[in-house]
Amino acid sequence: MTRSLGLGIGVFVVAALWFGVGLVRETPSALGWLALVVAVPLAAVTSWRASAGDRTYWRYAAVGISLIGLGAGSNAYDYFSGAQYGQHISGLTATIYVAGLIAFVVGLLRIPGARRARIEWIRFGLDIATVIVTVLTFTWHLAYRRWEQWVGGTLTDSAAVIIVLAAGFICVFAFVKVAFTGTGPIDRRALHLLALTGAVGAGGGSFAPLLDDKPYLNTAHVLLPATCLCLILAADRQLRASRVGRPLPRPPMQRLSLMPYAAVLATGGLLLWSAAGRTADILVIAIGSVTVAVLVATRQFVALRDNARLLDDLDARSAELAHQAGHDALTGLANRTVLTAEITEALADDPCGVGVALIDLDDFKAINDDLGHAVGDDLLTAVAATIVGRLPAGSVAARLGGDEYALLLRGDASGILASIAAGLRLPLEAGGHELVVEASIGLALARAGDTADELLRRADVAMYEGKLQGKGRQVTYVDAMDQRSAEQSRLAADLRIALDTEQLYLHYQPIVTMPGGELFGVEALVRWTHPARGPIGPAVFIPAAERTGLIVPLGAWILEEACRQAVRWIEELGDAAPHTVTVNVSARQLREAGFAGEVAAVLERTGLPPEVLTVEVTETAVFDGGTALTELRAIAALGVKIALDDFGTGHSSLGLLRTCPADVLKVDKSFVDDVTEGGQQAVVVAALIGICEGMGLRAVAEGVETAEQAAELQRLGYRYAQGFHYGRPMPAEAIAAYRPAPARSRIAA
Repeated sequence: MTRSLGLGIGVFVVAALWFGVGLVRETPSALGWLALVVAVPLAAVTSWRASAGDRTYWRYAAVGISLIGLGAGSNAYDYFSGAQYGQHISGLTATIYVAGLIAFVVGLLRIPGARRARIEWIRFGLDIATVIVTVLTFTWHLAYRRWEQWVGGTLTDSAAVIIVLAAGFICVFAFVKVAFTGTGPIDRRALHLLALTGAVGAGGGSFAPLLDDKPYLNTAHVLLPATCLCLILAADRQLRASRVGRPLPRPPMQRLSLMPYAAVLATGGLLLWSAAGRTADILVIAIGSVTVAVLVATRQFVALRDNARLLDDLDARSAELAHQAGHDALTGLANRTVLTAEITEALADDPCGVGVALIDLDDFKAINDDLGHAVGDDLLTAVAATIVGRLPAGSVAARLGGDEYALLLRGDASGILASIAAGLRLPLEAGGHELVVEASIGLALARAGDTADELLRRADVAMYEGKLQGKGRQVTYVDAMDQRSAEQSRLAADLRIALDTEQLYLHYQPIVTMPGGELFGVEALVRWTHPARGPIGPAVFIPAAERTGLIVPLGAWILEEACRQAVRWIEELGDAAPHTVTVNVSARQLREAGFAGEVAAVLERTGLPPEVLTVEVTETAVFDGGTALTELRAIAALGVKIALDDFGTGHSSLGLLRTCPADVLKVDKSFVDDVTEGGQQAVVVAALIGICEGMGLRAVAEGVETAEQAAELQRLGYRYAQGFHYGRPMPAEAIAAYRPAPARSRIAA
């Protein structure tokens, strides 16, 4: 509870208690007016504070309550100066009161109205007509007994009658305006409280004639503090709605208007009260009339309640369908349409304080393939719960499809994402399994002029940049990424054309035996000569193929072309043909269920013996197991050799050598470079040859560029090597003529 609201309640309670005492016994009038000194300024200040954000009505409300407070001050002056007595007011006081009411009315007129169907206008018009008749009836009854006394004096003395009539109609207007006003910039519950303000302040004045025999009391003593309290409640509600940036939650709209039934009961009660002093005949007729009216109203009320219940059920179903249309059925998160709308709204509120993030689970397909889609669905739900549980208020989470999530973030976006990433690295329960997932996260921070689609696009670019850097990365978008992304998109488009127009070809790098340097095998390496740009290196176009998925058809082409060339060598060279042809296979290819079947089909089409083919994979491609390891085992079962490339540069788990069906271990060039200088690199190289000998693996040293490196590797026990010292990648026809250079043989010996 705010301080202004608490103070307003306190002032009203004190005023009401003092007024109640005045109804029983005469009290000093001065104390009755003192409450207004606190209540009116408090209501005016609270209303003015609620006007922040261009809600002009609240300024009119502040002006209106100030004028009414000024009128009350004039009213008090009239009383204490002896110019008027009791409920009578001067012309000046009446003018000030009316001016305050006009300010309220003008403010209400400035609130945007809602569109309604014709039948709604008719139905509500009937309700309002009922209320008007009730108000007029009560006004007439309360003023009738003292009509001659009130209007028999001067024009100034008759002002009270005008105020009473005007107050009744102001009360009706407040009800009408609130009923026809849309939510707009003013909170709906605040509008209801405004209606109550008009009803209490204006309608309560109708009871002034009843206090004519108590000149020391004035309805303003209690009604004005009550009016101020209602206005404070309304303004406080608007202030709280403004802080959260949208209307506060409210109960479903009531379809059944209670105003007509309340009017019937009130008028019936007035009729019975008036007939009580009449003859028995009139009293019986009045009782019968009221009873019939109540029975008819009750019957209609019951029927309307049934209709309202059916409509509520229909609304609930419609709301459920609307929710389903805007949310993901599996996780309950928002979908792209809702997220885009939320981002657009957030950008309108704070163009530079918004962040959008994309989260993509790494290797999720492997979980689906290995454990089944039911477990995959459970994991997606668990991930969604983890994300939502770490999002602060004002953020929105959505699932865009598959294993991709998107977030609307406010505040410290990087910190929020770090917390989410930490939560995802904890074991998640999914279908009876405890799974640990990594996620690639891309973040785009809003800039002036951004749109929702642009932010999502940039977040997507950043996310793929993270994937290129490795698993479990969080990357924030920078402009340079767009250049790389655009370049990769152009390269991917050209690469697709290259696959269909024979722009691609293979070179083969020798794998030799030491110390003589004789040809043992070759590694197939793809090359591309662009018709306009000339030669493009694999380091440039392979990442583009990985990102766009072209690596799968490209890898398939390389595999088949290398196998066909190996068969030609066997046919042409016989025993002098390379004993093995090594083909690099990407992690993306291995994650395709059925890849082993494709390898078997290529071997069958080309007629290549399986033992001649070596499939080379990086240790990171199979470190996490899953589909990749399953496919690799199936390939090994065909008789194809398996080589682990770049061993020691990735996760470096020796346990991988037990689970992966490896035949060849290729020692990375980064270790070979410094092998002649001793130190840690030489120790690693020596340790790896010992491991290979102990596990029956063939060790191949990569990146051998000097005779000194070759000699040191031979001394350590290596028998196979590959590198520029023995030969650069070369066309297929050059392999047939490959012979170890005498200098190489002599130095190696």
